[in-house]
This record gives sequence, C-alpha cells and structure tokens, in this order.
Amino acid sequence: MKTILTILCLGVVMTSYAQEFEISTELRPRFEYRHGYKTLSPDDVDAATFISQRTRLNLNYKSEKLKAYIAFQNVRVWGDVATLSTSDKNGITIHEAWAQLLLNSHLSLKLGRQELNYDDHRIFGNVGWAQQARSHDAFVMTYKPNSTNRFDLGLAMNENAETLFETEYLVNDYKAFQYLWYHTKLEAVSLSFLILNNGLTYEDDNDKQNVDYNQTIGTRATFENNKFNADASFYFQTGKIAETHLSAINIAANAYYKINDQFKAGLGVEYLSGTDMNTTENTLKSFNPWFGTNHKFNGLMDYFYVGNHANSVGLIDINATLGYEKDKFSAKLVPHLFSSAATVIDNTNNEMSNALGTELDLVLGYKWTKDVSFNAGYSQLFATETMEVLKAGNKDNSNHWAWLMITINPSLFKTSFNN
Repeated sequence: MKTILTILCLGVVMTSYAQEFEISTELRPRFEYRHGYKTLSPDDVDAATFISQRTRLNLNYKSEKLKAYIAFQNVRVWGDVATLSTSDKNGITIHEAWAQLLLNSHLSLKLGRQELNYDDHRIFGNVGWAQQARSHDAFVMTYKPNSTNRFDLGLAMNENAETLFETEYLVNDYKAFQYLWYHTKLEAVSLSFLILNNGLTYEDDNDKQNVDYNQTIGTRATFENNKFNADASFYFQTGKIAETHLSAINIAANAYYKINDQFKAGLGVEYLSGTDMNTTENTLKSFNPWFGTNHKFNGLMDYFYVGNHANSVGLIDINATLGYEKDKFSAKLVPHLFSSAATVIDNTNNEMSNALGTELDLVLGYKWTKDVSFNAGYSQLFATETMEVLKAGNKDNSNHWAWLMITINPSLFKTSFNN
C-alpha cells in the first residue's frame, strides 16, 4: 500500500508544472538642459531645464501554458502639481497589459496592450528613451518551427469607443495595421524580412473620413564574429497616404570592430529618401520609420523623425562610433554628418546646399549595482543655413543639450510554486 501511495505522489509531482510570479518596479528621473534640442534655438531665449520621471510597477506571471504581464505607469515632471494637490496631472496609466497563450512548443498567441520590438527598432520599437514609451493594442501570433526560425503575424484595429454605428476615428494614430515578420539565423548571419500594411485616416473632399493603406517592405541582415560585426538593411514604401502616392526607400549599413577588450570603433551610413520642396509631382518620396525608436538613430538631439521631419526632404546620415567599456563604466562618442536627401528651397525660392550640419554625441554610463545605473550625455550641433530653413531658429547660437539620468529597477517580490 505504501508503495502504491508513493508512486501516486510521485506521479502528481511529475505532472505538476512550475509557476512564477514577480513584482518589480522602475523609477527613472532624468534631468535635462535644452538649448537647441529638436530645433535651433531662437535669439534671446533662455535654456529649458527640468526633471522628468517615469515610475512603473510591473506584475509578471509565467506558467507552462500562459504568460501574463501588466505594467502600471506614471509619467511626471517634478513640480507639475502642487505639494498639497489631491490629484495627479497625468494619473496612472497602463503601459502594458497582455496575455500570451502558449498553445504548444511552436505556436503562441499574444493579445492586449504590448510593446512591439523588432530587429534594431528602426520600424517597430518601444521608444524606451521617452518616459512614456510606446505600446500598441495588438494581437500577435508567433510560430517557431525550430530554434533558428520565427514567424510573427501582427494585427491591430483601433476605434474611439464602443459604438452602435460607425464613427470617425479621432485619435491621432493609425486606424489599423497588419504585419508579417520572419527571422532566421544561419551561424554568424541573421536575416529578417518585414511586410507592414499601415492604415491611416484622412478627410476626403466631402469631409468624409476614409482610410488609405501604405506598405513598408524590407529586409535586414547582420553578421557577427569575435571582433567584427556588421548590419545592413533595405526598406521601400509604397501605397497611398491621403490620396497621395507613396514611393520611398531607406538604406542603412553599419560596421563595428572590437579593437581590444575595452575599445570598439564603427562606421555607419543611412539614407532616408525625401521629397523635393519644389516638386510638382503628386508623389510623396519621404520615407517614414513609422513605429521606430527614432531617438536611437540620426543623432540624440532628435532633429529627425522624433515627432518631426515627416513628409520632408529626407536625410543622409554619415556617422562614426568610438566606444569604451571597462568593468562598470562605459563611454561612447558618436559624430554625425547630416545632409538632406532631397532639394531644400528657401523663402525666396533659392535652392540651398544639401549640407545640414554636424552633431557630436557623448554618452557616459556607470552601473553601480545590478538594480541601479547612472547615465549622462552631452550633445552639440553645428548647423548650416539649410538647417535654418528646415528648423527656423539661429544656427549661430550655441545649440546644445545635456542630461543626467538614474535608473532604479529592483525586483520587489519573486516566487515559484507548483500547480
């Protein structure tokens, strides 16, 4: 009898499965000094200084058949409410709230509010630098036939609210999208392919809202070995935006070499097509990295594609990187040489030089503990008259930006148990 009971107990233990639950948090205050950030500084304007903060509470659950995650978030600027205020200016929002059903070892379904991050974040990224970051209400099906291949199918459909009849979508966002992403790894080489169908609303001549769809199609390849790694990507865009034909491309390439255990150097170039300011064609040639983490690209001062520069003259960015890392300390210097990809015309209809200017970005980091890190940066822009045409302000002013950020993200509670 004891033998039978022992066998039954062992069977229960063997058929049970582990579950994990964790509560974590993130506090990220950041001081910024802005004098020419995003746009050239006008005359007789003082620099902006402020401290913003992101605060998150994360709940994470994992079992054999289910993953679930909720991230509550508050974003504030120190002092944006009085010290005796009974309410918060921005309140508590839900940055993420999703569940992933693990149907089997190859197929899963993820639905809810979630971040979408693919490849180098050029087309899809969570915009982690922004205190609020970016997340989507979406459905994502993932299929992994083996350890080296992955297919993702993503769908999103947006509305203002529950309604009885069709209404116009008034949120400044996409109406719907569908995408297919494929990734494979072949030893030192990785390849990705993306097809995105992006639906945007517009008002027609009869003041009726319609949706035009544009397509982003492209590929990215990476190569890595002990000392050398490189990547290259190509995307093109077609379709329509507000009844205007779209025809645009994005080409990028980067190469990095590890000089020794501390130093790493790199060179990069990116071309984003643009539309001539004096064009007479009914074709938009300006590439738009729709949902990318654009702060990561084209200079940290965010002159291009960070809520700006859409449907403009495009960009050519030639850059270099020198990085240093030892123990808990890191440093990186990145100079950028910017030019427009299309013709710029001033207010007297004269064609300007394509040169936009040079930006120098310096970033320092120190990881004090596994839960606490310090980062600081300084950027300086040396602009041209062509940049003045695009961004107004005065190129001769000292256009620079500095910041200091502390990230604190401890795990508050973590447990494992069997069902």
